[in-house]
This record gives sequence, C-alpha cells and structure tokens, in this order.
Amino acid sequence: MAAEVARARRHTERSSVRSGSVERCLTWWSRSSRRAFDEIRLHRLEIVHAVENMASCRVADKAGFALEGTLRSAMLHADGWHDMHLHAAIADG
Repeated sequence: MAAEVARARRHTERSSVRSGSVERCLTWWSRSSRRAFDEIRLHRLEIVHAVENMASCRVADKAGFALEGTLRSAMLHADGWHDMHLHAAIADG
C-alpha cells in the first residue's frame, strides 16, 4: 500500500512539473508571438515538430498555431527520416 501511494505521489509530482512546464512554454510562445507580430512586424510564424510528439502538437494548438499539414520525410534524425507537423500563426489584420 505504501509503495502504491509513493508511486502515485511521484506520478502526480511529475504531472505537476509537466503542467508547469507547458504553462511556461505557452506564456513564452504568447509573448514571443506578440512581439514578433507587433514589434518586429512579421506576418507569419511557424512551428514544426515530429508527428510522434503529441505534446508539442498540443502546445502549438494551445498557443494559437493552427495545424496546416504534415511534411512527409522532412527531418532526418539519428533513427531515420521523420514526418513533421507544420503549425502556423498569421498576424492580425
């Protein structure tokens, strides 16, 4: 019983750290995106990540970057070619 409680506590702590990391990442993306659009006057921002990385997909979506499609065999990693998701945000106006 004590071992199960300890495992559950460790899992909860890891989840909290992950949630905090995601929140910090979203805050950073939001500030950086606003600065890129408002101050630097960029028109388009893109995020590209491995299709298998669903956490990055959720972060991009929550940060307001629409999924535009899949780039097939777009990135060479140590274990071979990977398909990549392309997300983008467009400046308002």
